[in-house]
Amino acid sequence: MAESNITKWALAASLKELMMEQPFEKINVAQICERCNMNRKSFYYHFKDKYDLVNWIFDTEFIALVKEEDLGSRYQERWAFIEKTCHYFYQNHVFYRKALQIRGQNSFYEHFREYIRPLLADRITYVFKQAQPDAFTLDFFTDALLCAMERWLLTKECMPPEEFLEKIKRLTEEGARSICRELSQAEQEENGR
Repeated sequence: MAESNITKWALAASLKELMMEQPFEKINVAQICERCNMNRKSFYYHFKDKYDLVNWIFDTEFIALVKEEDLGSRYQERWAFIEKTCHYFYQNHVFYRKALQIRGQNSFYEHFREYIRPLLADRITYVFKQAQPDAFTLDFFTDALLCAMERWLLTKECMPPEEFLEKIKRLTEEGARSICRELSQAEQEENGR
């Protein structure tokens, strides 16, 4: 592992430890550096600020998690990817519980939002068989996903990922079936006139 990555991972581990002990807003760069026996110069060589470090942790861990994923058009593959994602967030829920509460400029919440938007745009394009979705559609689904994830992870007794995923899957599938039934019934009524 390159020296640069060793330093980044040491700083990341230090921040994660500190976030287990105290609120993020009370943590400063000096504490992060002191925890892993580094100086502030090393920190600022790699990161702009502690917010940048939080986002780097997500980017690095999450990209490593999903880089081998086949996000093709098969339904079961997509659910397997969502399940893997939920397990990752659950295993790291103490960190992400605090990270999601960070608001403002450079916050993890906004970083995560910008990260998932293109993923959702691709999925919406596939499902709705349209070109790029408009901003309203993309914001609607992004907000829904973020709200569900945030509510799940911020709950004091965070439910296991299997339970969370089962609830999401049931709501999604039963909702789609119900809408299809209603549309079919409306068409039959319309054609019967």
